[in-house]
Amino acid sequence: MNLPITTMTATSSLSAQLRQIGLRALPADLDDFLSRAIKNRWSPHQVIDHLVRAETDERSRRSLERRLRLSGLKGFKSMADFDWAWPTKIEREVIERALTLDFLKEARNLVLVGRNGLGKTMIAQNICHAAVLAGSSVLFRSAPALLEELHRQTPEGRRRKLRGYANVGLMCIDEVGYLSFDDKAADLLYEVINRRYERKPVILTTNRSFKEWNEVFPNATCIVTMLDRLLHHADVTVIEGESYRVRESELEAAARRKKK
Repeated sequence: MNLPITTMTATSSLSAQLRQIGLRALPADLDDFLSRAIKNRWSPHQVIDHLVRAETDERSRRSLERRLRLSGLKGFKSMADFDWAWPTKIEREVIERALTLDFLKEARNLVLVGRNGLGKTMIAQNICHAAVLAGSSVLFRSAPALLEELHRQTPEGRRRKLRGYANVGLMCIDEVGYLSFDDKAADLLYEVINRRYERKPVILTTNRSFKEWNEVFPNATCIVTMLDRLLHHADVTVIEGESYRVRESELEAAARRKKK
């Protein structure tokens, strides 16, 4: 629609004013909105109804984008691609129940235990993504990244970070046990878990049995207390089998040999 210059100026000014009062959807598409209102002969009540719905949808979209951005979730495979038949042991019902997000309102933790390459991270990412889509704030961090982030902070910065970790709707701590840490790292991890205890849920993945955590955090005195807090209200599920990544690598290598 070609508008006269004076009309375009007035529309531009109105768009700016709408942005000033916090509207986002309407200013970006004001000409089209007004054109549809005139063409369809919307009543004042209908105009307001369409405006509210457009702004509500836009705010929901922006909120989802923000939660995804802040979550730390990167690219990952969907659970539709998960091969349930590959592990020799897996409690499918526990994982599928977690994907319904029932554990969120119960502040119940989920701990996934198993060797590398069995899909623990993939499962955790899918649960976290489902929580984001459901409107929850989510933070997904590997244990090394989380502990490094806390370690490099000033004391005041660390307190702020810990408050943030305590209040996010769902927190996932991935890959506990892949590296060894000192006793200070154990104290920091304990702080994260303790501040969320009986308030907010934690998803944690580890490739080490709990009796081996003293090897992950040598000389740490808080291991027993940390596990007590983590496991008090938790579903612990063990996944057993051979690495799926090794299998994929072997299949890819076989496919390349066939092509030669």
